[in-house]
Amino acid sequence: MVPSRRWIRLLLILAAGALLALLLWPVREPAEAPPPAGARPFAWDRGALWSRLEASFANARLTGCGAVHPRAETLLSDLDGALSEVVRTCPEPGAPSLGRLLDDTFELGPLVAACPDLFPAYLDWVTRLRTRVKELSSQWEMASPASRAALYELLYGSRAALEEVMLQLPEGDVPFLVRGVDEPSATPAAELLGVVVHSGDVLVSRGGAPTSALIARGNDFPGNFSHVALLYVEPSSHEPSVVEAHIERGVVVSSLAEYLADTKLRVMVLRPRAELPALRADPMLPHRAASAALAAATAQHIPYDFAMDFTDHSRQFCSEVASAAYDGVGVHLWMGLSTLSSPGLRRWLAGFGVRHFTTQEPSDLEYDPQLAVVAEWRDRETLYRDHLDNAVTEVMLEGAEQGGRIDCPWVLMPAVRVVKAWSVACNLVGAVGPVPEGMSPAAAVRNRSYSARHRAIGARLAVLADGFAASYGYRPPYWELVRLAREAADAP
Repeated sequence: MVPSRRWIRLLLILAAGALLALLLWPVREPAEAPPPAGARPFAWDRGALWSRLEASFANARLTGCGAVHPRAETLLSDLDGALSEVVRTCPEPGAPSLGRLLDDTFELGPLVAACPDLFPAYLDWVTRLRTRVKELSSQWEMASPASRAALYELLYGSRAALEEVMLQLPEGDVPFLVRGVDEPSATPAAELLGVVVHSGDVLVSRGGAPTSALIARGNDFPGNFSHVALLYVEPSSHEPSVVEAHIERGVVVSSLAEYLADTKLRVMVLRPRAELPALRADPMLPHRAASAALAAATAQHIPYDFAMDFTDHSRQFCSEVASAAYDGVGVHLWMGLSTLSSPGLRRWLAGFGVRHFTTQEPSDLEYDPQLAVVAEWRDRETLYRDHLDNAVTEVMLEGAEQGGRIDCPWVLMPAVRVVKAWSVACNLVGAVGPVPEGMSPAAAVRNRSYSARHRAIGARLAVLADGFAASYGYRPPYWELVRLAREAADAP
């Protein structure tokens, strides 16, 4: 029996109504995720010190370099002696001698910012401090909270002091490339921006998107990096490739040019230390890890892992590309796992699809004592943008801890769900859709809302920061940027 037109119309109306109901289905807030056991955010709690350092810089600018130069030279000399003593005695995490090294590095910074001729010596000091502290930390128990905190204070703190100086110097005085340790490697080599790099090297970088700043700062130990990639160098041609995970495409193999074409505010090269027992037994081990990552990426499609589960390699986020490859050859990176324990941060990240809050964050790889820092590239102006983005992110995360939420307007959901359906169809034929594979429509809307809010605050912050520089004659240091970002966030 053929259905009448009335029944056909009725069925079409019912189908349209069901589709509309599906498109308008309300978005549920993600379930509250439990915090990682025993974890808590690191807090500097040194506001008085930051104010004193800023006053020291203002005074040094007023009195002139000649008045502070002798004091700076004395501090540099004393620091060299103190570091030699630390290397000799191998103190435990939290030892007073380590704290004095950091305090004196902080105190020296404003003097160097007023005396640019001392910057090369200060840069050399911070680079040597990082190298020696990483070597020392190889003897610490990295799962210990005391070890994590001590290593973070020294490495992040000295980096922060150095970058504050960089941002106050004339642009021509700040080098784009800073070399670290020329760690020996037997694996095939290529060149990256004037530095010899090797197959198996790990590239950590900072992207320019608002969510890149969230990845870098959204951690119990806020850091500087948002992306990890693994370098492969073909043995016969010495042609480099980069294996990395992109939110939009999953795990892919990129040329070096493609890798560098993505916006990067900084890039660092890390290399496994040649003295690791596994590398002494097999010096080609890093190349075998890179080869395995390349083979996995080319053999099959590996989707992006929004849940950040580093134990399941069927989906991979950026850090997992490196850790999975090295796990396969017996080297376990991230000796200290990242924890994300703040309730507001966990709620926001859960809205983006994150389900694992003990994981492997890009920033924390810098502190792994198994890896030597080979080189880092920082442009002064992009470094300033990095600091602006960080300040906005910190203030937004303060709002998250006060109960703030990321908007997910229901009026956008029908259109985004349609776009998601189209994206799924694209994924089935190997294409990339507007909504990334594995990202829910609600997460896509939250991403859009978060980025728009971040950019709006950032635009107001840039104006306030320019006003500060015009009034005081120097760029606002980071703690002032955070204060100004609070003003920008509160603006109507």
